[in-house]
Amino acid sequence: MSYQTLKLRSVLSLAVLASAGVSMGYSGVAGAQTVTAVMHSALRVLDPVITTAYITRTHGYMIYDTLLATDANAQIQPQMVDKWVVSDDGKTYTFTLRPGLKWHDGQPVKSEDCIASIKRWAERDKMGQVLLELAADMKVVDDSTFQIVLTQPTNLVLRTLAKASGTAPFMMPKRIAETPSSKAITEHIGSGPFKWVAEEFKPGLKAVYAKNTDYVPRAEPINFTAGGKVVNVDRVVWAVMPDNMTAVNALMSGEIDYIEAVPYDLLPMLEGNKDLNVGIIDKVGYQVMYRMNFLHPPFDNQLVRQAAMYAVSQDDVMKALVGNAKYYKTCAALFGCGMPYESSYGQDMVVSSNIDKAKALLKQAGYDGTPVVILHPTDVYSLSVPPMVIASALRKAGFKVDLQAMDWQTVVTRRAGSEPPAQGGWNIFTTSWSLLDIQDPLRNATVAGNGKQAWFGWPTMPKVEGLRRDFALASDEAKLKSLAEQVQHLAIDEGMVGPLGQYNSVAAYRTNITNVPIEPIPLFWSMKKAGK
Repeated sequence: MSYQTLKLRSVLSLAVLASAGVSMGYSGVAGAQTVTAVMHSALRVLDPVITTAYITRTHGYMIYDTLLATDANAQIQPQMVDKWVVSDDGKTYTFTLRPGLKWHDGQPVKSEDCIASIKRWAERDKMGQVLLELAADMKVVDDSTFQIVLTQPTNLVLRTLAKASGTAPFMMPKRIAETPSSKAITEHIGSGPFKWVAEEFKPGLKAVYAKNTDYVPRAEPINFTAGGKVVNVDRVVWAVMPDNMTAVNALMSGEIDYIEAVPYDLLPMLEGNKDLNVGIIDKVGYQVMYRMNFLHPPFDNQLVRQAAMYAVSQDDVMKALVGNAKYYKTCAALFGCGMPYESSYGQDMVVSSNIDKAKALLKQAGYDGTPVVILHPTDVYSLSVPPMVIASALRKAGFKVDLQAMDWQTVVTRRAGSEPPAQGGWNIFTTSWSLLDIQDPLRNATVAGNGKQAWFGWPTMPKVEGLRRDFALASDEAKLKSLAEQVQHLAIDEGMVGPLGQYNSVAAYRTNITNVPIEPIPLFWSMKKAGK
């Protein structure tokens, strides 16, 4: 690398940092101790109910809190709730809030706030939708006590309220939670460990969080999303650096503190640096997948969907995305390899490529050359590679492909539209899911088959919906495994989702940052920073 190139990148690094208001340790508040992080994506969508984008979920954990939480052993724990009681018939759950909970505007947290928040969240979340179907009533008992009454006994109430990722059930004041779930909220007030600094937000450039000095952590030690959320710094700044090399240079020079996901090809630059910690923080990992649009040709045809799945090779995707086999594996399981409901069904269709089979299916389906519009986010490394591999595979199989470049937030917006591809719609997009979010048929949004209420792509699969409902009501583990296996079979055969393999991302942070949670979600509340 030439001296001129290094000098140019250094200048770019300082320019980006300066524009974000964080250069040379600047925190925005005199004497404030600040952790400056480069996250995997820029934050633009602030409502954690209307999107499953992980950057928005992580933003949610900064400023909101949850009624229940999940610890590192997958056990359900109280969080905002002090205690709960289940009636003898298993149909009524009574929750009592911790005393002294306050919103960031100083108002007390009340039962009516929680009920409004649960209802708004459940309208969008796939587990929540099942809960709403089973709920006969949600009612206030008093300001600190409320009940959820079911039509049938099930522990689904606890499982949904402790849901850690995807769209987590964050609590908001009633006046905000009464915003229709189809419309983004415009006020961002929670009761969590950080406050949102709205006046410093620059969409696509910078997000700022300040310590909530009124927050009262639980007494228990922190344990994933459960326990006492003790904030040890004054501020957290998320600085956006679209150029990965700029971010790496800034980390090495101490201009930033933390990178959530380092591109694998840049790891050799950081490994062995005595000032940095480099490694896997998320031990659970991610599944890469692609979704086809069931509403419009050519993927309104099952045979064409199957042709696409036979064409694409997981190994090709993983080699292009990760490269180092140390960090990835191929896997047919829709609910995750290494997870409770792992299945190998469909591996002949989704793991290796069979171009001849794909061509035969296209011929049988009568494919007429309808272009396949693939959304290609170019600003997020982990999301940029798979669409290119898919496009190449589909072309080899005989598909006509239109690969359209854009940033990730444009994909997030555009995938929500159901217009025909020729009118700004789409046929395929890719994303990655934490295995936390796909580990069973209820959490995995991609196997919801309830048409217009389903996740983007909108498949209508009544048989799958029946199995998901049975899963919600079942408690016997053998029964749960059987139901999950049946969903795997149907979802693969119908082409509801195309799994592309699993990987672990690698984070890097400076050694003066300690107490970094080694968890599947990047959490900032326990971090400490040495010095000022």
